Amino acid sequence: VQLVESGGGLVQSGGSLRLSCTASGSRFSIKSMAWYRQAPGRERDLVARITDGGSRMYGDSIEGRFTISRDNARNTLYLQINSLKPVDTAVYYCYAQVYGPCIECPDIDVWGQGTLVTVSS
Repeated sequence: VQLVESGGGLVQSGGSLRLSCTASGSRFSIKSMAWYRQAPGRERDLVARITDGGSRMYGDSIEGRFTISRDNARNTLYLQINSLKPVDTAVYYCYAQVYGPCIECPDIDVWGQGTLVTVSS
């Protein structure tokens, strides 16, 4: 599986962005997908996760300004961020948990290259 993110950029405080992540190249099903972010000098943290059944969960510090969604027909994951704040400045990474190639095989973790979101005050 390859993951390609898009939609990042420079935005003013209060603005909105929609990040996209398109998956390609896998013969195996994707179990869940997620967005993580990593601010300068900080660890990579979970923003939101969505399962193949559509169940969603958000990171502990994530406010209601974030919405994760998934278009299975297009193999695309989205993250809508509203009312952006400078503290949202980070590299946002797409993640996919892919079912292993056999019943006993472990799941496979796949990461995108990241897309930078910069929020100016």
